[in-house]
Amino acid sequence: MPRSLSPRPRNVRGRTLGAGGVLAAAALLLPLVSAAPSATAERPGPGTLQSQFEAAAARYDVPGSVLLGVAYLQSRWDTHSGAPSVTGGYGPMHLTDARTALADAPHHSDGTEDARGDSARPVKEAGPRHAAAVPKASELPASLRTLDRAARLTGRSAKDLRENPAANIEGGAALLAAAQRELGEPLGGDPGDWYGAVARFSGADDSATAATYANDVFAVIRDGEGRTTDNGQRVALRAVPSVAPDTSQVSALGLRRIGAAGTECPRTVACEWIPAPYEQFGEGDYGNHDLADRPVSHTIDSIVVHDTEGSWDTTLKLVQDPTYVSWHYTLRSSDGHIAQHVPLKDVAWHAGNWYTNAKSVGLEHEGFLVAPDAWYTEAMYRTSARLVAYLAKKYDIPLDRQHILGHDTVPGPTAATVPGMHTDPGPYWDWAHYFELLGKPFRATAGADAGVVTIRPDFAANKPSYTGCVTAGDACAPHGSGAVRLHTAPDANAPLVKDIGLRPGGQDSTTGVNDIGARASTGQQFAVAGRQGDWTAVWYLGQKAWFENPRRQPTAVGAKASVLTPKDGLAEVPVYGRAYPEASAYPAGVPVQAVSPLTYKLLAGQRYVVGDKVPGEYLYATTFDTAGHRVVRGKEQYYEIQFGHRIAYVKASDVTVRSSGH
Repeated sequence: MPRSLSPRPRNVRGRTLGAGGVLAAAALLLPLVSAAPSATAERPGPGTLQSQFEAAAARYDVPGSVLLGVAYLQSRWDTHSGAPSVTGGYGPMHLTDARTALADAPHHSDGTEDARGDSARPVKEAGPRHAAAVPKASELPASLRTLDRAARLTGRSAKDLRENPAANIEGGAALLAAAQRELGEPLGGDPGDWYGAVARFSGADDSATAATYANDVFAVIRDGEGRTTDNGQRVALRAVPSVAPDTSQVSALGLRRIGAAGTECPRTVACEWIPAPYEQFGEGDYGNHDLADRPVSHTIDSIVVHDTEGSWDTTLKLVQDPTYVSWHYTLRSSDGHIAQHVPLKDVAWHAGNWYTNAKSVGLEHEGFLVAPDAWYTEAMYRTSARLVAYLAKKYDIPLDRQHILGHDTVPGPTAATVPGMHTDPGPYWDWAHYFELLGKPFRATAGADAGVVTIRPDFAANKPSYTGCVTAGDACAPHGSGAVRLHTAPDANAPLVKDIGLRPGGQDSTTGVNDIGARASTGQQFAVAGRQGDWTAVWYLGQKAWFENPRRQPTAVGAKASVLTPKDGLAEVPVYGRAYPEASAYPAGVPVQAVSPLTYKLLAGQRYVVGDKVPGEYLYATTFDTAGHRVVRGKEQYYEIQFGHRIAYVKASDVTVRSSGH
């Protein structure tokens, strides 16, 4: 998402599909989604989603497990109250009607942004580019108009298919059955015989993406799933471990083969190479990334999760603009398809903090922060988790929230940059589900009275109020969230804690969807500062911050972790947004970079959870000719800490590290 503070609400620019986020989309490949229940599930009551899936499966002779598996991958069986996704899909079946999509520029087109984040080589300002125009319905591919076809097949109105979950499910079943007939395969029967139809329903025009999608659907069928949906209904798909899909059916679909040459992706995803340009424009002026030799020259120790705030097509145009910024991968919302743009050895300009850029991999996910019902799809979550697991193994990156960062947790490198840092992927990104897919779920590792807690609310049930999703100041629609709100006292009516870096004037934090000043996110760990009734206090941005944490429905669980505090005799120690070397470490010809503290202070008696211990390090790369590039390392050591919503750094010489206890 765009920066949290701006002259006009960024959320107005980055709103979800009204008339075009799905739009630039002649290249977008949406899945035709469907859903239905397992034949072995408990008999559902009349009028429930489970019974509606079952009825649709029976009416169109689609195996219930296939219908449910496809629907789970697209919407996790949520209805989203009739709101469209970023690719123009509606309801649990994600039937697509791209004419309602909203076209707008993504957050990277903000002309005042320096995503590179290195003042040693300022990035030239550039205005928004590649704004998309809303296409006519006839100009959109069939994959973006599946709702129209579902209307013809079922006799239901488009409005009914968009707003009525039962009609939507029926439309998805009709589409899936039609695909099976078109492939010359029999209806009903063995779920494994529907592999080709599921792959066709992905909407992909290449065989790798279609097969990846179908494999995910059949993994859901094989393992089973169950969850409470956004309208409070329980839907279940019993595991069918014996299912054996006929994967050879993909070859009969006539889909193109994509070139994976040059990509660095796991074999379990569909990945293609769409390179970001490395070009020189004049003396000292080049873009849109830096050549390097990671991890030989310097380590890769983190992965940054972003959202695009725009459509796939628009995003790809931007990353291929040599005067623009860059990131390593883009993931498509509709099917999880991946495009790699920058080799992992090279440094992309994506995080707004040069120290982070130099040591990280940037992943952009197609989507919009401010519209919770423009959802991040299950297909994208799963593909992203596979990519992150692959990268983490390749570079020995721990799977935790101090190494798998949101763009909203990257620190501003200097005090002046803090208010302009980005806030994506925002409070509606489901970190708990993401880490479950990574095989590292957030669980209690200590008792309820531990000295450290891991933030872990129930995403679906946790619905803090936010404002500004569509219009500044207006309430957002209630929606599950992985974030908890922090107060100055154990009282829901107490003021929110302040963020003096975000608001140097001392103004209060707000409930704005882009305001991270009083927010703790799932998976983040904090040292406990107090407990009172159903409330827990943690040390946060140099102050005591309270959040509701009832024992019966906890929003945080006990954890074991090391913590640090100022050394004896120090009343306070500086906090930094980057771990740069001391001045004496710089060789001749490399300008010394200021070790400039942020506005915050770590005060005596306060404790913060420790991440890595790292040497001061700076990548000097200001020229197109890489011969002059240098990696400067100092003797000064730093600790990464979870200081507020964003991480931060403190000098090891200033602090004492100890066990949290309990």
